[in-house]
Formats: sequence, C-alpha cells, structure tokens
Amino acid sequence: MGESKKDALRVNFERKLKLEFHGVKVTSDAGLLAYREIDDVFGLMDMVACELRDNRTGKNMQHSVTALLRQSVYSRLAGYEDTNDAQRLSVDPAMRQIVGERAKDKTAASTSQMGRFETEILTQDRNLQCLMNLPGQWVDIGRKVGHK
Repeated sequence: MGESKKDALRVNFERKLKLEFHGVKVTSDAGLLAYREIDDVFGLMDMVACELRDNRTGKNMQHSVTALLRQSVYSRLAGYEDTNDAQRLSVDPAMRQIVGERAKDKTAASTSQMGRFETEILTQDRNLQCLMNLPGQWVDIGRKVGHK
C-alpha cells in the first residue's frame, strides 16, 4: 500500500536488460551499467580493442579482445584489484551484460582466462603503447563532443 508502480529502467546498449528493484541482492555491481552505457555511446572499449594485437590462436578463444578488455576495466572500476575475483564475476549478471557477446548467455572469462589476457596480451609492447595513448585519445573525443 502506498507504493507506486514504476516501469523498469533500460539501458541502450542492451534493450533486453531491465533494471528493477525487488529487494533481493542479485548483483552488487549494477552501478557499472551506467559506465557501460557511456562506453557504448562513445565507443571507448571498441576503439581500444581494435588497436590491440591479439596473439591467441586456435579454436579455443571463447571471448573477444573487446569482451576481455571490458571485463578487465569494469572489474577495476568496481574495485577489484586483480583477476582473483574473475571466477565469481564471470557468473555475475551485471558483469555478464557489461562484457557482452558470449558472456550474456553463458559466462564471462574465468580467472585463468583473465590472467592470461592481462599478462600475455596487454603486456605486449605494442599493446602497452596503445593503452598509454588512450587518455589523450579519449580527451580528444570529449573535446569534439563538447564543441557540438
């Protein structure tokens, strides 16, 4: 009684995703969805991922570089210092939506997959240089948006 009925919130990057409060803690990281929405509008992770060199080979590549990068970045935004929590995050509903692609229907990357991504792919000289150049590129995007 006295409660108002409100429609669920939706995010543009995944219109199937509904944000509702039911009094049950399903994820502690739902706030990351706002960051993911901004990422999608500006294409920030896509911009980075297309520049990164991926040295993985074979048919056992379950997650794209973009998905792995998202999981790495967003887990840090959520306060997880390293990949130790990746296994738990791989099944978290908010993180699965944020990572996107295969993770939406299955799971995000495991601890070992994230560890390999961060130590074998991100640490390549070319990839490190790309990552170091990002802040300047993102500032340039912000300036362009500000002038419109």
